[in-house]
Amino acid sequence: MDVSLIRKDFPTIKAGGSVYLDSACQTLRPLSVIEAITSYYTDFPACGGRSVHSMATKVSMEVDSARETAASFFGCKDARSFIFTKNCTEGMNIVAKGFGLRKGDAVLTTDMEHNSNHVQWVEMAKDTGIKRKITKTSVEGVFDIEDFKRQMTNDVKLVSMAHTSNVTGSSIPVKEITEIAHDKGAAVLIDGAQAAPHTPVDLKGLDVDFYSVSVHKMLGPSGMGMLYGKEERLKKLRPLIYGGGTVGLATYDSVKLTGHPEKFEAGLMDYAGVIGTAAALRYLSKIGMKNIESHEEGLQRLIDRELSDVSSLSTVGPPERRGIFSFNIAGMSSHDIAMMLDNADNVMIRSGMHCAHPFFVSRNMNGCARASFHIYNDEGDILRFTNAVRKLAATFSK
Repeated sequence: MDVSLIRKDFPTIKAGGSVYLDSACQTLRPLSVIEAITSYYTDFPACGGRSVHSMATKVSMEVDSARETAASFFGCKDARSFIFTKNCTEGMNIVAKGFGLRKGDAVLTTDMEHNSNHVQWVEMAKDTGIKRKITKTSVEGVFDIEDFKRQMTNDVKLVSMAHTSNVTGSSIPVKEITEIAHDKGAAVLIDGAQAAPHTPVDLKGLDVDFYSVSVHKMLGPSGMGMLYGKEERLKKLRPLIYGGGTVGLATYDSVKLTGHPEKFEAGLMDYAGVIGTAAALRYLSKIGMKNIESHEEGLQRLIDRELSDVSSLSTVGPPERRGIFSFNIAGMSSHDIAMMLDNADNVMIRSGMHCAHPFFVSRNMNGCARASFHIYNDEGDILRFTNAVRKLAATFSK
């Protein structure tokens, strides 16, 4: 794998001058994805699934092909188990609102969830009387399987957890969690936004009931995500939105919905985004997810080595991390760190609480700076980042 050649596929990097280390928020896009999106608008900008003319037929065929690509990428046979959404958050909410939880039913999460897997449960607890259970992680954010087992009582109907934390980069043992949950009769919903872009995900092997991802974190178009669901679960799941494309037949007082995945894809779809999604998955597959994982592990080790002797720097998260380096510098706010790195060294990272407020509040922290990387980052990017951080720490830390 030649990273120097890969970098040439990304117009933003070819333009030069800056280092992009905010891939946990949104990745850059290779030219093949951009060209695939453009091809829809220039060659067949029609509506799929409705009209029967040749352009519309081409759109429908491309959508079907994109589902097949997603199924292959995630190791599934049934392409119709994949629903196109606008992001991981929408996928999580589709399951939350459509699963059929009732008063007294419990949902079990961790204490380090993104708001996409937190806020809906807080609101549903107020509106419908469901119960929220939280399994505690260590101060560093390491999952505690024994605490999970204690929390996994008979009232838990749904386990909903992030595969990889967007703050710490630490991962949970999804397969073990799923086996325990299924033994108790509970379903499993996984937020895969931070795992799917960085490591192979075998949904058949993991045996989860639902898995949601953000394609814009996987080299794909902005405003695109996917939700996977087992066939038997999708049949029972109620749609979040109703309208055109979800209906087999409607009268003035009755509605017969279509089957999945169409019943979850109300209204005109982002066809260009779907086509770009397929291109992104093909690009990732061509490189190989194991190669991506190995490359990022090397970058992670380089960061750790280069910053290990900066006494005023503290990391957020355990030593084992995936694609993320979260940190603070004594005497500096995370926003100051991010702005100074950008203004002085053209290094772009993220700062704040990263939409995971309870994690920071429970640990009496105001947030952190976060550098996150992907296949297009090389050792030069990392050294430029670490040198800039060392300079900041030497100049401003107390």
